[in-house]
Amino acid sequence: MLTWRKSSYSHDNGGNCIEVAPGFPGLVPVRDSKDPQGPVLLFPAAAWASFVSAVREGDLPTGL
Repeated sequence: MLTWRKSSYSHDNGGNCIEVAPGFPGLVPVRDSKDPQGPVLLFPAAAWASFVSAVREGDLPTGL
């Protein structure tokens, strides 16, 4: 069974939230927190780290 973790920035207001499941060397499972029975996307850990870094740095377009 996976243990899912939601971002500390997420709230219970039904917004755009994702969850990740740690503990998979080299992979990061990601799902939509509003659809926990829905699909799980698997990302290479390095790609996920690059994405998180880009979000933190504000390098991604906003308002999409």
